[in-house]
Amino acid sequence: MASILIKEELLEHCSDEETENLSEYTLVYIKEEKKELNEISYVCTECGKSFTKLEMLTIHQQAHNGASPHKCEQCGGNFSHSSSLKKHQKIHMKQTAPHMCNECGKSFSQFWYLKEHQRIHSGEPAHQCSICKKSFSQSGDLKKHERIHTGETPYHCTECDKSFMQSGDLTKHQRIHTGETPYHCTVCGKRFNQSVHLRKHQRIHTGETPYHCTVCGKRFKRADTYKIHQRTHTGETPYHCTECGKSFSYLGGLKTHKRVHTGETPYSCNVCSKSFSQSGTLKKHQRIHTGETPYHCEECGRGFTQSVHLKSHQRVHTGLKPKQQKE
Repeated sequence: MASILIKEELLEHCSDEETENLSEYTLVYIKEEKKELNEISYVCTECGKSFTKLEMLTIHQQAHNGASPHKCEQCGGNFSHSSSLKKHQKIHMKQTAPHMCNECGKSFSQFWYLKEHQRIHSGEPAHQCSICKKSFSQSGDLKKHERIHTGETPYHCTECDKSFMQSGDLTKHQRIHTGETPYHCTVCGKRFNQSVHLRKHQRIHTGETPYHCTVCGKRFKRADTYKIHQRTHTGETPYHCTECGKSFSYLGGLKTHKRVHTGETPYSCNVCSKSFSQSGTLKKHQRIHTGETPYHCEECGRGFTQSVHLKSHQRVHTGLKPKQQKE
């Protein structure tokens, strides 16, 4: 047998938010032998319809009091429920995109867009590359793929004349000229022009090392560093000097080596203007001006600008001559 609780009896059962609204609603507590004691129903005093949650009753009552908080941006129409607005918006979707997919309900403005889309559901590989036979569901994806074979770069930078296969790559490149850095680190505030650079940077804060060498167990934050490391195990040296035939495990090593042949010295000292072919050599040289001695002897504490000088000095303590080896 159901019983109706008056407002005073409900105060101990309801939250503060619910008790503030008790004067507007009739709360019925249904207590039957086979039902849970806490089964509460909120009843609309206008039409008698009941709801299991107070917020559902509040939304329902908007239909009675004329409230219409949900507005259509297309035509300005107002609706009391979000679900009503969504149903209404489908009218506009049909007007602007009358071609609807029967599988997923997605709509398209032109029939051929729908036909292209439907291949996702059918699995039909309608567009095939004539060179490598790879298949694509959309002609646009095939066109992008074919540029790998043709080398076509239709997207040109107006600042430096560099060109790209994809429009997205051009957009990323242009940030070099504009200085735009839309991606920022929430920890230190550092900004980046590409999301991939931000992700790499964030590993400094998280300590994440997702790349793991299965040979020696060493871990790396970056995929390129990991790939270069693997060559220490495989002995692979894919980068070759066309002048002397010397090969290197990473591209940077080859670029640095080529300066031996070209005589290029792009790294200049801002104190004495002396220039060097390698940034590391410049860094060593600058210690002459700064007086920095990062290498220290553990025996006597003497400091040196270069590690090779420290090794030479340590022979004073060990008694070893330059060509002698420790037993």
